[in-house]
Amino acid sequence: MSTSSTDTSHPNLGEEKAHIGPERHSSDKSDDEFDRTKSEDVTYAPINSPGPHNEGSAPLQKQRSNASKSVTSRSLERSWSLNDGISIGGHEVDEAAVANEDEAYTVGWEENDPMNPRNMSKARRWLVVIIVSMGSLCVTCASSIYTTTYAQLMSEFGCSQEVATLGLSFFIWGLGIGPLFLSPLSETMIIARFFSGLSGSAFLSVAGGTVGDMFDRHELAFPMMLYTASPFVGPEVGPLVGGFINAFTTWRWTFYVLLIWSGVMLASIIFLVPETYHPVLLRRKAEKLRQETGDERWKAPIEKLQRSVSQTVLLSMKRPVLLLALEPMCLCLCIFSAILLGILYLFFGAFQLVFSEVYGLVIWQRGLCFLGLFVGMVIAILSDPFWRRNYVRLERNHEKATKKLDDFQPEWRLPPAILGGPLVTIGLFIFAWTIYPNVHWIAPIIGSAVFGAGTILVYSGIFTFLVDAYPTFAASALAANSFTRSSFGGIFPLFGMQMYHNLGYNWATSLLAFLTLVMTPFPYLFFRYGSWIRSKSRFAKSQA
Repeated sequence: MSTSSTDTSHPNLGEEKAHIGPERHSSDKSDDEFDRTKSEDVTYAPINSPGPHNEGSAPLQKQRSNASKSVTSRSLERSWSLNDGISIGGHEVDEAAVANEDEAYTVGWEENDPMNPRNMSKARRWLVVIIVSMGSLCVTCASSIYTTTYAQLMSEFGCSQEVATLGLSFFIWGLGIGPLFLSPLSETMIIARFFSGLSGSAFLSVAGGTVGDMFDRHELAFPMMLYTASPFVGPEVGPLVGGFINAFTTWRWTFYVLLIWSGVMLASIIFLVPETYHPVLLRRKAEKLRQETGDERWKAPIEKLQRSVSQTVLLSMKRPVLLLALEPMCLCLCIFSAILLGILYLFFGAFQLVFSEVYGLVIWQRGLCFLGLFVGMVIAILSDPFWRRNYVRLERNHEKATKKLDDFQPEWRLPPAILGGPLVTIGLFIFAWTIYPNVHWIAPIIGSAVFGAGTILVYSGIFTFLVDAYPTFAASALAANSFTRSSFGGIFPLFGMQMYHNLGYNWATSLLAFLTLVMTPFPYLFFRYGSWIRSKSRFAKSQA
């Protein structure tokens, strides 16, 4: 059954509440009180309308659900599952229009509704998960596989390594932040890389939502873990594959392989991946009902929005900037994750330099050196069940101490980042001080594995914390994170080679380690004091 009474937030900074649904809560109850109260779900009987001239039968009789949930838990579930088509938080709604609307004609999901993507067969849903995960792997692999073409590009086009590196930077900038207005550059390769990243960003923007649309919260953990692993594993696969391609053929085959791969993914998406976005599907359902019954009162929640596309785009651009400017937690955690991505992409050039000059490895052997990062990240991903058990433990301890149920604290998401921070620093120091010809090459690779594991743990903690701490503005918080990560990810490779040449391999990597050391305390500080900080926030949800 679809829930038709929901708590959504007005987009203005005053956080005025707007309610859509048949039940109206009294105005004398504050928002804070409302968030802590239990309210019964309002559900509707299956839609079977007799038409506009036979209203007496009341086809949609309001029924009380036996299940009772808190508004808080529903909000969190919708943050996880991205959109259920009912919640339209963050959008302006014309209150007068809603009040005058016959709300029995608001279209929602029925039990076992065939149009609901969560009712697709398990095999179909997992096929979609695999396709979007492979597509994400393809997009992110395309970012790093380019680094294996540097030598051939510099030889064929007579450019410096700094210019060749721009192809990596522009891809990342295009991937994360859209069009950039930098100094004019006419090189076809660099411009093409930018538009490749820009195109890939569209896929990465919606693929996670596709996974969330198809699974309920209790089913979501494993498919989401599989999907979220792909953008991190992809960059390590790139040099591994690219090393063999560029060792035995020309650099052009690097892009031919990507073209073939992306072509297969495009065909798979077109023919095998259905529309899963709940608001769009409910709009289609409402249109079908209006056609069948001739009754124009059937409306989907998204059809009640009172904002133009241009207003929505401008607001979407403004909120991430406001979060970075006004939210210290969001800013610090975004900078931490941005530094890690910057170091990761700097490594794609540094590995080629270090393992060729210190250990004399050829290009395909240097590609294999990225297996350390790959293995470390996979180990961290496989630790996910442990962190979920830890989350449950923190929840139960909190319930025993406070006697409150469904009192979720976003800070419980941060323990992976608390452990990951020191691992990142330790891994970088191991890498820095084992880069010697008389030390076996496996030693720095082990250091990179520790760094890779720590990076995944930090990202896992930060991403889930941002979603839970800013449930109404989760998309904006993640967009702010994407903006900072893309900026750092594109900039770091531009100065990485000069830094390694001028400071030496040991101290250059140590400088990066000290940079992460400065950021390491923040997840712990926010774990301890985050609830108090959120209570002072204009954007974050506090349950302190």
